[in-house]
Amino acid sequence: MTISADPSSAPLRSMGIVGGGQLAWMLAEAAEGLGVDLHVQTPNGDDPATSRASSVVVAALDDVSATRLLAERCAAVSFENEWIPLDALAPLAVEGVQFVPSLQALEPLVDKRRQRQLLDALHLPTLRWCCLEETLQPPEPPLQGDGESGDAETVSASGEGSLAEWLQTRPAHDLQPSEPCLPEGFAFPVMAKATSGGYDGRGTRLLHGQADLEALLAEVKPSAWILEELVRFEQELALVACRDRHGRVELFPLVQTHQHRQVCDWVLFPAAVDHAVEAFARNIAASLLTALDYVGVLSIEFFYGPGGLQINELAPRTHNSGHYTIEACQTSQFAQQVRIVTGQPMGSTQPRLAGALMVNLLGTAAMASPEDVEDRLVRLRQLPGVHLHWYGKRGQRPGRKLGHLTIPLQAGSEEERRNECRRWLEQVRAIWPRFDSPAAARAA
Repeated sequence: MTISADPSSAPLRSMGIVGGGQLAWMLAEAAEGLGVDLHVQTPNGDDPATSRASSVVVAALDDVSATRLLAERCAAVSFENEWIPLDALAPLAVEGVQFVPSLQALEPLVDKRRQRQLLDALHLPTLRWCCLEETLQPPEPPLQGDGESGDAETVSASGEGSLAEWLQTRPAHDLQPSEPCLPEGFAFPVMAKATSGGYDGRGTRLLHGQADLEALLAEVKPSAWILEELVRFEQELALVACRDRHGRVELFPLVQTHQHRQVCDWVLFPAAVDHAVEAFARNIAASLLTALDYVGVLSIEFFYGPGGLQINELAPRTHNSGHYTIEACQTSQFAQQVRIVTGQPMGSTQPRLAGALMVNLLGTAAMASPEDVEDRLVRLRQLPGVHLHWYGKRGQRPGRKLGHLTIPLQAGSEEERRNECRRWLEQVRAIWPRFDSPAAARAA
């Protein structure tokens, strides 16, 4: 295998990406603009990024032998998503393959349990959480002096012999686990999340009560799920952070995100929050990058409300909330990732627009034919000043991300910007409804 050169010595002219979806597609576009060859590993030969890649390795994302082949074609390898087989890739890193971010930096980020443990260890504000396993607590023997109605024997808090004697004296039904219950301090409703593999609402479950908890436990492996308190919030916010190999940090502006059915619907830049809130978010981002010795692009989702700013989730990659940067900032999140991976100087993250609205275009059952889809795209392209990004995916099932729009905003004040945003959303959704909107079935 070719051992990658040290990217700190001179810029590289090639990179690999594990994943071939829309994020890799936009990364390939940025790579073209920077004169970098992008090689892709993806399970389907017609995935979006394959149309722009210098070469394609068609293989599952967790196929390590395919990643080895990918690494032989390029100088450094990055990732489109966080579904990364770290242990399996470790031998490649030992052999000299340059992974950006490093596997060590990714280790606490690739599942939600480890993310929560990291945030707690760094004393960063996040949601109260617990492992789903904690709802399955076996019965505990009484401590000495507790007594049990009519029982002559009590069990010492220490001493294995007394515990064994107590177990032998108990009726069988007393030794069965009690019904599952939330740990102390938690109350329904709570949010259940799979520790890995979840995205866009998949791998999450809102538990309203005991019946929901028991149903979830009957369906999943408890060790692979966590529970989070359900918080009240006023806004959902996001920030894309970048750090290069020399420890330099660049942060994109804080934005407001709006979710519909747990899928990003639209993003508004800039977020309408106090300067102190944005400064706190930026400090959190810089702290995370430094603590992890993280090299690459890291995305952070926040809740903001009565409890202040709280971290919701981390994504060790480019992010849907950062698509607006293609038009709205001096350097896009995708160009920044290419620059970091190939050892080029990072670009400025300063805005070049006063404001912008990004709207996701998801598949909807209302679109009965390819001709109908094309007609809607023509109408979207006719909207003045709108930038359409169409990913070219095959298949347009409801809820699938097919493209996005970025719309420059002209308003100066927060109130005017909100009104401008509302008007644009009405225009766009009249042409391309949300995927489960009742209007979808009636829209022309």
